[in-house]
Amino acid sequence: MKILRLILGDQLNINHSWFKETSSDVTYLMAEMRQETDYVTHHIQKIIAFFTAMRNFASTLKEKGHQVVYYTVNDPKNPQNLPDLIHQVLAETKATHFEYQLPDEFRLDTQLHDLAAALPLETRGVDTEHFYTDRNTLAQFFHGKKQFLMESFYRMMRRKHSVLMQGDQPFGGQWNYDHDNRKKWTGNPPIPPHGIPNIDVAQLVNEIKSAGIHTIGSIDTENFSWPVTRNASLQLLDHFCNFQLPFFGTYQDAMHQGEPFLFHSRLSFALNTKLLGPEEVVTRVEQEYFKRPDEIHISQAEGFIRQILGWREYMRGIYWREMPSYAQRNKLENNNPLPAFFWTGDTQMNCLKQAITQSLETAYAHHIQRLMITGNFALLMQTNPDEVDAWYLGIYIDALQWVEITNTRGMSQFADGGLLATKPYISSANYIRNMSNYCSGCAYNPKEALGETACPFNS
Repeated sequence: MKILRLILGDQLNINHSWFKETSSDVTYLMAEMRQETDYVTHHIQKIIAFFTAMRNFASTLKEKGHQVVYYTVNDPKNPQNLPDLIHQVLAETKATHFEYQLPDEFRLDTQLHDLAAALPLETRGVDTEHFYTDRNTLAQFFHGKKQFLMESFYRMMRRKHSVLMQGDQPFGGQWNYDHDNRKKWTGNPPIPPHGIPNIDVAQLVNEIKSAGIHTIGSIDTENFSWPVTRNASLQLLDHFCNFQLPFFGTYQDAMHQGEPFLFHSRLSFALNTKLLGPEEVVTRVEQEYFKRPDEIHISQAEGFIRQILGWREYMRGIYWREMPSYAQRNKLENNNPLPAFFWTGDTQMNCLKQAITQSLETAYAHHIQRLMITGNFALLMQTNPDEVDAWYLGIYIDALQWVEITNTRGMSQFADGGLLATKPYISSANYIRNMSNYCSGCAYNPKEALGETACPFNS
């Protein structure tokens, strides 16, 4: 019995049960495909990060004795799409069985389900063994409810997995310390360095260019600083726990010109490609809090854990409950185009200029920059959520549809009419002024509501 197993670019989980044993009868298939680079226009750093992580993962599998077929994007034998790729390699390997890990994106799930159903051999889809929950956990939890409050789901997850708990009650007496995590950063404490060595990706950038792949954003080819191996991801987790976790919660909503990362972990790419598992990250942060309670207040640990154990799992559950219709929802009937400066950062509004320019330069912005700067403006401009989705999905290194669309079309743009958010997330300039230094030196006055110099967020 010969088995062909497919590994997608966001399924780089070396701890998956597939890899516990080696066999000459099992071949793993990985490929860099134009199907995936071209469905939206991606940031150059996003494509580089995915391809580099995939190549490193394939090398790790080979070092462990597994058989791997890997197609680079410029390989003349690469068919560049999933159906042709699988048919081709099935024929080459003479496999009698085809197996794949269940995709996290609906389009790929549908594509592989239909492909597997049509193959004249035995096929099987298996779990990725990554998330705390399965696809249906949230739907079952909220069965019969009209609104899905994340806080209720989060408390259930805390209890179920015994995270920051004392018996049936939350450790410290509170479930949520969000109220304590809204402080503006003014220069102290100092921001630590980013935590992992830079790598040179010039050769791969040249490959991307020679393939004719259209991208956005910029890249420093000699100083690429995203984790693209499991070891680098673990190193970044160590760095976060040692230097940033003591201040994470306090400043997680802060924004500051010239400081794109502040005390954020930058682990989202490693998590979303499965180089790291959510449980190992949550467990490590919880252990750090219990080990260093005098240095790490519970509000710091709880604020971080809530993002992974609560928000991340919650958004995935919403995605699988509501797709595919969720991708067409536009409750507010917003149909204006996305402003052209979203692709350049060329605007006199300094907060937008900073958030967009940072995104183009780093492929990163934290949740408040995404929600209360770019998302806030797009909503006030009554922008078509299709265009908002495409921008967010392309520009950020951690963006996959399952986590992007629920945050943008749901929380940010209120296109689902309040399914997951109790109100539209819009604000005046006052919020931005309170949480950042963006308003300083801006062409517009955050205190004015009317007139030529009034901040557009007010007027």
